[in-house]
Amino acid sequence: MSERLLQASTLYKHFGDTQAVNGVSFDLHKGEILGFLGPNGAGKSTTMQMLCGVLPPNQGQIQIQGIDLLDHPRQAKRHIGYLPEKPPLYPELSVDEYLRYCAQLHRIPPADIAQTVALSKQRCSLMEVGSRLIGNLSKGYQQRVGIAQAILHNPAIVILDEPTVGLDPIQIREIRKLIIELGQDHGVILSTHILPEAQAVCNRVQIIHQGQLVYSENMDALDQGISDEQIIVAFNRPPPRSQLLALAGVSQIEELSPGRFRLHIKDTQPMAELIASAAVAQDWGLIELTPVKASLEQKFVELTSGEAPAQEQPA
Repeated sequence: MSERLLQASTLYKHFGDTQAVNGVSFDLHKGEILGFLGPNGAGKSTTMQMLCGVLPPNQGQIQIQGIDLLDHPRQAKRHIGYLPEKPPLYPELSVDEYLRYCAQLHRIPPADIAQTVALSKQRCSLMEVGSRLIGNLSKGYQQRVGIAQAILHNPAIVILDEPTVGLDPIQIREIRKLIIELGQDHGVILSTHILPEAQAVCNRVQIIHQGQLVYSENMDALDQGISDEQIIVAFNRPPPRSQLLALAGVSQIEELSPGRFRLHIKDTQPMAELIASAAVAQDWGLIELTPVKASLEQKFVELTSGEAPAQEQPA
């Protein structure tokens, strides 16, 4: 197991009668790019602000490389780089002026500032725009400047809140490439509403809904071993639902149209052969049998919209 950089334990945050975050716990390790997903109002931004020390939790503990963020905030924050959804930029400053100012805020020794700024610009492909005013840069380059200030002090943890919002497709591709590169040397938490972005960039995802974590899994587990989780079947002479539910491994059924069903499989055993054999033996007139690979979007919708089908029991 790689080095654990962050540990959040049973975080709670309420605003008056509103429980924004309710018992959230998770870890972040070096080399991870953790996608932090959730619908608007789910508690995502509140959680990220607590991780950065911007908001104190009402209850719970946050450790940054073993340092308690609440007891030793200044020491712990040295290991965090944060890009909020709206980058904290000064449009009247040049890129170089702004990054030198940020280096001073991070208490980087004066003798090291020039080298530190140059390295951050190089990592974010800003070498050609150092003398330009930030206000005259494109949105994509402004996002790069925002990321450059977040990694200027070489933090162990980089937290990015919606870093590609408002960018064009080419800029999005460039920022995603940069995030993947950051994930090699840091632990990255990426908040995004763009689910394909999480699948393209992250190696682990978490979904928060109504203040609680409802899903946490490696992307490998989503991409592998679940192709048989759902199977679409159709019959000329469809059997009663109870007979389909009686098949070993079938946990739920959705009727998509007359004679056509989506079967939910409760484990990863191969079901296609079993269903085909039953259909032949009982003359159901099988006309379609299609394994469906689950996607992150399907998981997100099921867990945050209440659209997951209710579990049925065989009659």
